[in-house]
Amino acid sequence: MEPWELREWHAEYLDACNRHDLDAVRGLVDPEVRRAHLPSGQDAWIDDLADLFHAFPDWQWRRIQLVIEDDRIAAHLRGSGTHAGVYRGISATRRHVNVAEFAIYRVSGGRIVEFTGTGDAELRQQLGA
Repeated sequence: MEPWELREWHAEYLDACNRHDLDAVRGLVDPEVRRAHLPSGQDAWIDDLADLFHAFPDWQWRRIQLVIEDDRIAAHLRGSGTHAGVYRGISATRRHVNVAEFAIYRVSGGRIVEFTGTGDAELRQQLGA
């Protein structure tokens, strides 16, 4: 994909995430996606998003910056939402969180095949964990 196509692809991916449309996200993630320090596979990816959206029903990402090189996208995002359900064992706090996120995606055939990014340490810290 050309850099402009990857930029449009990421906008489509981010839009699907912000709509909490897990079926659309599934179509943009390879079934065998590899994730650094996380379980691999599309089902694990979707399960993690479903858990996030359950705990933060208003969760949204905002793109700060993208850097594109070859088949890779480096993204700086801000994620935010209100903690209204259990998240990784933490009961709802009703706190609004706003976290910086950094991610690198490798995209092939219009799907994420590799991912690495920041963990949820800042999110857990804002929840008081």
